[in-house]
Amino acid sequence: MKDFPKWTAADIPPQNGRLSIVTGTGGLGFETALELAKNGADVILAGRNAIKGTEAVKRIRNLVPTANIRFEELDLADLDSVKSFGDRMNKELQHLDLLINNAAVMTPPSRKLTKDGFELQFGTNYLGHFALTAYLMPLLRKGEKPRVIHLSSVAHRNGQIHFDDLQFEKYDASKAYAQSKIAMIMFALELQRRSDKEGWGVLSIPVHPGISRTDLLINGAGPNSFAGITRRFLAVLFQPSAQGALPTLFAATSPHVKSGAYYGPSRLSETRGLPKPGKMAPQALDTTVSSKLWDISNQLTHVDFDRIASMHS
Repeated sequence: MKDFPKWTAADIPPQNGRLSIVTGTGGLGFETALELAKNGADVILAGRNAIKGTEAVKRIRNLVPTANIRFEELDLADLDSVKSFGDRMNKELQHLDLLINNAAVMTPPSRKLTKDGFELQFGTNYLGHFALTAYLMPLLRKGEKPRVIHLSSVAHRNGQIHFDDLQFEKYDASKAYAQSKIAMIMFALELQRRSDKEGWGVLSIPVHPGISRTDLLINGAGPNSFAGITRRFLAVLFQPSAQGALPTLFAATSPHVKSGAYYGPSRLSETRGLPKPGKMAPQALDTTVSSKLWDISNQLTHVDFDRIASMHS
């Protein structure tokens, strides 16, 4: 992909009048919200920790005095919280132009469950975002050229959907993480197919940040885990989270984004560098599996995605 333009945050077009929701208040979520606010977008930063969220908003306002940004509570590991966030947004907002499904947990050493009894990574990283996107579809459909951006990971290459054990009763932290991240790509592509077929008008793009300096590893596996120690002492292996956010920002704002593409960093096997189209694992492109995953996700989250998305409110 030699001819792909060098793209940085300086290339973000004006976002004035565009309303965006970003999940996750630290690391990549923070950097994404900061750049959107800097370029004139109205931003709702959504996360489960009100103290961290309020602090993030305060930091962004200090850096961008003109920022129109606020924090809203949303716990993706609790479907009641996702639904009540969706209900609030549908009451308060007239439209939504951009949804960035960014928040994630990574490789907790022992198997943990969400409030609804799902394996924590699958439940938070994927099912919570599936339900959230469904609830926000009526607002997205009223948006101006609306986009939904889904954060995956280089780990998706080792991922597959384990229909016989979706909740990883036989727990393997990294396999469960990889499953949650390949699910995000499949969700992104399946949403695009359905949007095209049903005329929902949404552009749905999967992206990944390469290997970035965020607190994800430390929060997940713990500071004294191999991953946590690597993150602290071999920081040079990780690109800054501001750079890790570039594929997300490119997919969210660039007029050159292509439907059906996947964007990530351009160098060292897609672990760092400026954004360019990335390579999806062949198993991520299996439309039969994607369609089955969609149906099961509807059942598990008690949403009827297609019905909600087709509603004209």
